[in-house]
Amino acid sequence: MGERATGTEGPGPGGMRPWRFVVWFGLVSLLADFVYEGARSVTGPLLASLGASALVVGVVTGAGEAAALGLRLVSGPLADRTRRFWGLSIAGYALTVLSVPPLGVVGVLWAACALVVAERVGKAVRSPAKDTLLSHATAATGRGRGFAVHEAMDQVGALVGPLTVAGVLALTGGAYGPALGVLAAPGAAVLGLLLWLRARVPDPEAYERQASAPAEAPPDGRLPAAFWTYAAFTAATTAGFATFGVLSYHLVQRHLMTAPWVPVLYAAAMAVDAVAALATGWLYDRTGPRVLAVLPVLAAAVPALAFTHTIGPAVAGALVWGAATGIQESTLRATVADLVPSPRRATAYGVFAGVVGAASLAGGALTGALYGRSVPLLVTVVAAIQALALVLLAVTGPRRA
Repeated sequence: MGERATGTEGPGPGGMRPWRFVVWFGLVSLLADFVYEGARSVTGPLLASLGASALVVGVVTGAGEAAALGLRLVSGPLADRTRRFWGLSIAGYALTVLSVPPLGVVGVLWAACALVVAERVGKAVRSPAKDTLLSHATAATGRGRGFAVHEAMDQVGALVGPLTVAGVLALTGGAYGPALGVLAAPGAAVLGLLLWLRARVPDPEAYERQASAPAEAPPDGRLPAAFWTYAAFTAATTAGFATFGVLSYHLVQRHLMTAPWVPVLYAAAMAVDAVAALATGWLYDRTGPRVLAVLPVLAAAVPALAFTHTIGPAVAGALVWGAATGIQESTLRATVADLVPSPRRATAYGVFAGVVGAASLAGGALTGALYGRSVPLLVTVVAAIQALALVLLAVTGPRRA
């Protein structure tokens, strides 16, 4: 890759500077996170109220994450082939924001499970295209910082959404219908803002062309070898990562926290997410991917803390979960953009997510099943998986091109 951007870029397409594009796109994600993170903050208790067991919660939330990641194997290459990055982004966001409000009123477990997965499918449709659009602007702002600022803005929505849901739950005596119904308004704003931004900046790739000479894809069309070794590390650390659905199930079923307080904890975890994203993004632009060594350490600490029978450590485990999630959602994505040239980048994001999606499904099912069997065994297995991830990073870790 070329020399790192310094952030002193000039005007881009449509007269909008790269940092302004990053911020406006961050606002789109802020509003979208308001919607779907508000819903995800109560997924565990909601499914439990409809009769789901810990295993069902783990499988459904894991399957949702697998859908959000694995289906990008299709949407990524489709985005590269058609170059319709804006169209796929808008379609994916539309599916997400339309799936959430009905979740609180369907009243039967199978339908609620279907909507949980549908919301995640919307993320699968949009994410490779969206990340590619963002990667073009971050070529000028700095990959780590650009993706970190975007993620931090995500988490503002992820903070406000759960708090809004918690407030409505408290006011209505735990009624999920009104709590999720209020999320329709920010959902409509997402679509309006996307349409405006597309009209203003129809070709964000111009940012990257202005920042540096465009890199050519390998002549055989294959993804770089460094990308595959990096994907192996990420898959290993994700396979031992608990979902918040299982964490919240534990908190409510063990009577450590009532359902209206779960979104408050989720909001706090999202605040930690934002701080972790900004910190690791800043370090990434200075030290490179070695900063990712902290991720397996955090992932191993989550079940050891969260699945205790005392409120203090359990809350600490949820906050550590937030820190690990912030790194996953920002710095991991920034590294992909640095490893793969623009002509194959959406495909890379799709393949990367597909690999991680399989690991996410395994992780959700693993933590759900072992939680019901033996928490000490769960803690031990997750620690072993994360130790393997550290070895993979040390042996085959990515290097900046």
